[in-house]
Amino acid sequence: MIVGIGVDLVDIARFERTLERTPRLLERLFSPAERELKPRSLAARYAAKEALIKALGGSDGVHWTEIEVTPEASGRPWFTLTGSTSAAVVERGITTLHLSMSHDAGFATAYVIAESETAR
Repeated sequence: MIVGIGVDLVDIARFERTLERTPRLLERLFSPAERELKPRSLAARYAAKEALIKALGGSDGVHWTEIEVTPEASGRPWFTLTGSTSAAVVERGITTLHLSMSHDAGFATAYVIAESETAR
């Protein structure tokens, strides 16, 4: 059963300017592995993390660096959650997260669906 949906859209150029003005955002928003990526990929991951928070219904117990977007061998993006963020997802009864991301024409977008085995 779907228990949450989240979507986010990021202007890549604006996001890149924000990172240039505030370099510490990289450490606050992204895992060490993600920090090595190009700005368009970081913008898509930022959108994914925002969409996840929306699908969860809020940010209680969620920490940005505990959410990592990791690609499967096929390239399909997937969330790798750790710490209190992983616990928050479990506490909400969420058993499956679906993620889709894209970037084109200066924008990055992400869509997340959260599923539970039972209605809450």
